[in-house]
Amino acid sequence: MHNRTRMVVASFLVKDLHLEWQLGERFFREHLVDYDVASNAHGWQWTAGCGTDASPYYRVFNPIEQGKRFDENGDYVRKYVPELAHLNGIEIHEPWSVLDGYLKDYPQQIVNHAVERIESLARLEEIKMAKKEFTGK
Repeated sequence: MHNRTRMVVASFLVKDLHLEWQLGERFFREHLVDYDVASNAHGWQWTAGCGTDASPYYRVFNPIEQGKRFDENGDYVRKYVPELAHLNGIEIHEPWSVLDGYLKDYPQQIVNHAVERIESLARLEEIKMAKKEFTGK
């Protein structure tokens, strides 16, 4: 799995679905053939904003924009998500926006990224404030 895809998946799991990063770390550990303990744990902690070299907590990857930017024609999506192969490059990243986007048994959109981004930032701000109260910093 390409590193960009790993980061997008991690961000989606942690910041859109609000699941613990350890769940994704364990899934990658059990299923990726190129698993590396340090890289995997560090990548998930970086994304969650809790590692030794964590990304800023406000960095939330937009999976749609990432797809448009790094897979403009949809070749990667078409290869790994055959249910969307009939869509063109721009449509493939937002199948819910076109009439035949769901014709091939592809599931409906499960979250609204814009809404979940706001929720994620609010939760992380609460953690930041609690830390400040606890440490005085």
